[in-house]
Amino acid sequence: MGSLSIISTIFLLSISLSACHANYQTFLQCVCNQTSGHIEILQHIHPPTSPTYTYLLRNATQNPRFDSTAERPFLIVAPKEETEIRPVILCSKKLGHQIRVKSGGHDYEGLSFRSETPFIMIDLSNFKEIFIYLEEETAWIQSGVKLGQLYYEIAKKSKTHAFAGGLYPTVGSGGQISGGGLGTLMRKYGLAADNVLDARIMDVSGRILDRETMGEDLFWAIRGGGGASFGVILAWKLKLVRVPENVTAFSFRRKLEPGNLNLLQKWQNTAHNISEDLFIRILVQNILKDAPGNEKIVKVTYNGLFLGPADELVSVLNESFPEFGLETEDCFKEPVGNSSCSDPPCIKKECFQVPWINSVLFFCGKKTDQPVEILLEKNVNTNFYKATSDFLKSPIPDEGWKMIHKMMLSDDRPIMIIDPLGGQMDEIGENETPFAHRKGNLFNIQYMTNWAVNSENEAGRHIKWIRNLHKEMEPYVARSPRTAYINYKDLDLGKNDKYCSYNQAKVWGEKYFKGNFERLARVKGKVDPSNFFRNEQSIPVLL
Repeated sequence: MGSLSIISTIFLLSISLSACHANYQTFLQCVCNQTSGHIEILQHIHPPTSPTYTYLLRNATQNPRFDSTAERPFLIVAPKEETEIRPVILCSKKLGHQIRVKSGGHDYEGLSFRSETPFIMIDLSNFKEIFIYLEEETAWIQSGVKLGQLYYEIAKKSKTHAFAGGLYPTVGSGGQISGGGLGTLMRKYGLAADNVLDARIMDVSGRILDRETMGEDLFWAIRGGGGASFGVILAWKLKLVRVPENVTAFSFRRKLEPGNLNLLQKWQNTAHNISEDLFIRILVQNILKDAPGNEKIVKVTYNGLFLGPADELVSVLNESFPEFGLETEDCFKEPVGNSSCSDPPCIKKECFQVPWINSVLFFCGKKTDQPVEILLEKNVNTNFYKATSDFLKSPIPDEGWKMIHKMMLSDDRPIMIIDPLGGQMDEIGENETPFAHRKGNLFNIQYMTNWAVNSENEAGRHIKWIRNLHKEMEPYVARSPRTAYINYKDLDLGKNDKYCSYNQAKVWGEKYFKGNFERLARVKGKVDPSNFFRNEQSIPVLL
């Protein structure tokens, strides 16, 4: 950049920034001093008056429930090089500003893009390089890479490799992996975080560290403890896993009938200890019946992936779930049955033998024969939502399902997603990574409600509903402590108003991490003793 261009950039930024906050000019000058005149970073700093600010913020906000809040960043920094992050950290620390780091935007409570105190958001969406090394079955990816981008690039190079990450292609790898990473392959290969071999992180001093230089304690912490508490995750080295050339994706839809819960109970007693090649989750939702009166009913969708061809899946299901009535030819023709699932026997069958990458389309709600390039598309969510989570250590009894049936009918667009654990998840010790919900845990539950109009009354009604459901579920879920998944953040579980109290943070911390919470706080005390990297549910300092 020429000197005249540098001066012009500073001048224009200073004019727009001074109109909003005097600290902006001070921040810009600090950045200039830190970069010794190499200030390309100034082109990537976006104040609220910049036309790019709103675009970047909207892309960051996958939950538009927070669009209208005043808790917005006073600057968005969208660096293109790792070295550009260092002056942002050092100047923020020097001038007393907080920073929040956004990789994807699927942040249920918006802690990466909103705060009650002035802050700068570092947007890593430009960090999207992917390097795949099939000969050693690894990949290096920058933390702004979306899962769909990663899966697409793997599939371009191999039909028999995958990564054990999450289901939704627009989720950012930086957040998903650092929080653990549930997915369809976890019963076979563990979580996303279980398949991390190395990482690059920028610490509070602006140093770039890899596994060797950060040490095993910090490397342990960022693989499930949430990276935002410890620094800025720059990149991951991932272990790729083997999959067959063809897998089988399927779903079976049934009406939830409180008087006949036999199939549901059978699934609860089977899904977590069946072959680790088979993943069957359920989705519980309500729908309007296609009949006079538009009666509302509750449906259960058994949604699965089998790591093998259709004929092998049929053999396994005929032994474990003959109720599904699956035949091999069902997987090579159009779905059959009543699509509304409103009439007995209320069956809809979908089954597809496809390459693994096409099963990714299936699980994100697309058709398996659509172009896989869909995984590269941006998707800005327009629904407002609230979510929370639990883990189950025993099946939900009939009275619990009757309560769930009643509750699901009392909200407009609720959903429960219950993922089976077991398999490889039982083989990894609960202290090997911060994700402690291993052997003894049968399922993870995600509860969510969403609505279309974000009025105060509408939001309040739905949030009250999900809080009531969470309360009603208490007798049936893991206890002492009642647990939750950090990637489904819920500020109702506890919030640190002062950010620095270990005892205060234990309220929610042991729900997310159980006995690993204290170790995380001690790692935090070593690598960030001043508690610079913080948010309303960040790991506190324990010295």
